[in-house]
Amino acid sequence: MGHADDTQIRFQLDWRFEGPSAPFLMAAEKGYFADEGLDVQIDSGSGSAGAINRVASGAYEMGFGDLNALVEFLAENPDGPGIQGVYIVYDGTPAAVFARKDRGIESPADLAGKTIAAPTFDTGYRAWGVFAAANDLDADAVEWQNVDPTLRETLLTRGDVDAITGFYFTSLLNLEERGMSEEDLTIMPFPDYGVPLYGNAIIASESFAEANPDAVKGFLRAFNRALGETIADPEAAVEYVKNRDGLIDVEMETRRLKLAIDGVVDTPEVRENGVGGVDDQRLAQSIQLVADAYELESIPTPDQVFNSSYLPTQEERMLFSAEGE
Repeated sequence: MGHADDTQIRFQLDWRFEGPSAPFLMAAEKGYFADEGLDVQIDSGSGSAGAINRVASGAYEMGFGDLNALVEFLAENPDGPGIQGVYIVYDGTPAAVFARKDRGIESPADLAGKTIAAPTFDTGYRAWGVFAAANDLDADAVEWQNVDPTLRETLLTRGDVDAITGFYFTSLLNLEERGMSEEDLTIMPFPDYGVPLYGNAIIASESFAEANPDAVKGFLRAFNRALGETIADPEAAVEYVKNRDGLIDVEMETRRLKLAIDGVVDTPEVRENGVGGVDDQRLAQSIQLVADAYELESIPTPDQVFNSSYLPTQEERMLFSAEGE
């Protein structure tokens, strides 16, 4: 266990203990954080924006949140506190539109005049303008319903709305649980429909990172190690989630983890350049897209949004390279 001189890091997840949180929980339980001289406390969360606010408030040193919500936070709080992305976990945003086929929805154009439900903090809801613009759809052509996240999939299943937005690996499984299959749905993942936004990243308080650079580097090394093992054997990795929350449905969370890896971790860019980093041009473009979609008054610089100086070496981050060569 931790030693008295270990650096303490309170870490805020974006959501409940589910499949995708496996590498964080594995790194803690297998002692990878301890090997780096860290004592890490991992707490479940209630949304990406919440994770960012809690790191900003100083309640947590590091967290896991949506990079686009981070851009929004930095734009709205130009005078601090500084928070940065330090490791991209989801190379693409997991946001997706799920629409009922029986409403005649096969493409983005068919969403015109339809009703879409999501909570206001949902990435798909927030970044709707980016999706609409990329698909020649007037952003105002749909009617939005702001709903509680627990009701979103039920409303679609019941036919009360025509479509919803949600994280692909969350909403798909929730819909299936409620009796809708992929055959009933037209699914439009944002990255497949011209939206180049990044997804969730490990974020750190700038003041903490500057005072403890080795701790942040150690955290990312330990996480990177666990992510490699998670990719290699998702079934084994989910056991660490079960150890933390004995009530999870192991089969479902294994599937959720695999959907997350296949959908937003294992991308052509990541296979070429490794996990964790950013493409500077793409980052600048996505910041601008978020600024336009969210009508931000100030635009944070790429350096404010992401700091790559704490990343493990590129060689260590080539977690997919051995496959298929």
